[in-house]
Amino acid sequence: MPPRHKVGAMTDQAPAADSVSTDIPGKPTSASRTTLSHIMTHNDTNLLGTVHGGVIMKLVDDAAGAVAGRHSGGPAVTASMDEMAFLEPVRVGDLVHVKAQVNWTGRTSMEVGVRVLAERWNESAPATQVGSAYLVFAEVDADGKPRRVPPVLPETERDKRRYQEAQIRRTHRLARRRAIMDLREKRAAEGIED
Repeated sequence: MPPRHKVGAMTDQAPAADSVSTDIPGKPTSASRTTLSHIMTHNDTNLLGTVHGGVIMKLVDDAAGAVAGRHSGGPAVTASMDEMAFLEPVRVGDLVHVKAQVNWTGRTSMEVGVRVLAERWNESAPATQVGSAYLVFAEVDADGKPRRVPPVLPETERDKRRYQEAQIRRTHRLARRRAIMDLREKRAAEGIED
């Protein structure tokens, strides 16, 4: 059976040792790093009167998508969002800054790390981190087929640490996916239907 081309199936695939190409020039982390800022209004609130988590998640996805597109030089689609953590509530009137950068690249996918900061629009106090997330983007061509992504070139010690941590998260994603597929195959072999 030929492989299926789904976004989830094409990301985080372990490339063969010789499949990592050097024909695509790498790009430094700073080349695509970006910050998206947005002031929160009453339209963004949930039933508790704070900003709805879904609003923050959309801003995270928007900023990460911009970074992925900049780094790859073309279309990138969200394949997964890992570890979206909400650390503090965001309130109406907060100026939210969503900072994103490429942490790691594979053959056709990349991980983008995002930090969410908030500050009161009318105060001079420093911004506080209110959230973070890691997203995996798949690079696609005009027909939606996977395409090669330029390697990311970490520049600072912080970039290098983020690259190493992203490799650990990738290993865990792959192991989790394998364990789930093994369990499903075992249950199907036992005649158990879900």
